[in-house]
Amino acid sequence: MLAATVSSGVVVLMGAVFLACAVEMVEALTIVFAVGHTRGWRSAFEGVAVALVALTALVAVFGPALIHVPLTWLRLIVGGVLLIFGMQWLRKAILRSSGLKAMHDEDAIYKETVAELENAAPATNRDRIAFVMAFKGVFLEGLEVVITVLTLGTSAHRLGLAAITAGVALVLVAIIGAIVAKQLSSVPENAMKMGVGILLVTYGTFWVGEGLKVRWPGNDTFLLAFVGIYAVVCWVLVSVIKPKSPSSPVKVDA
Repeated sequence: MLAATVSSGVVVLMGAVFLACAVEMVEALTIVFAVGHTRGWRSAFEGVAVALVALTALVAVFGPALIHVPLTWLRLIVGGVLLIFGMQWLRKAILRSSGLKAMHDEDAIYKETVAELENAAPATNRDRIAFVMAFKGVFLEGLEVVITVLTLGTSAHRLGLAAITAGVALVLVAIIGAIVAKQLSSVPENAMKMGVGILLVTYGTFWVGEGLKVRWPGNDTFLLAFVGIYAVVCWVLVSVIKPKSPSSPVKVDA
């Protein structure tokens, strides 16, 4: 029984971290590839390197601090944060699935980034524009990865597992990106975001309840029940709000 309980929590944790990290890394890679192909790889890689150093510093500063927060308060705070993040992911994913919002199009983002870079003044030596674009893309998307890993991993007392899972996602997306050598538009990103939203809301609900001293049936195993409940709710919402007749979605979301 204990093994089953632990495995349920581990599966949900790994799924949430992996999907969330993979989605953010796909978006970061799209920007980096656009910068590299258009303005040159040297400044792009320099921007990526500095962004990674900055993110590592954030983890070093704020990661250990979370360990000293009382578990009850930590789960209440983290649970609330995850509920907010998860609801935002689900709202966009549901709107896209129902056709009320255009799909997140990596091809369109790539083209827009290339056009913006091509219209900029050409670089003489160090390309400041390429550096800033690459840094911004990696840092902002990476910041969400850091928040996901720290909050989920610390609250579940499995920070090492969360970090390893994020590392696996990084390696896999990087390999796919190297093979594709442009952008990852073939990745079913909206489905991944729907899954991430469900998992984040699942953990958020679970930990807020634990922070309020709620005793969930089956302990961590009840996470799987939450996943099923939220998946059904999302399916119902998509079915209800989906227009009966085809209509033009709003412009592509970047």
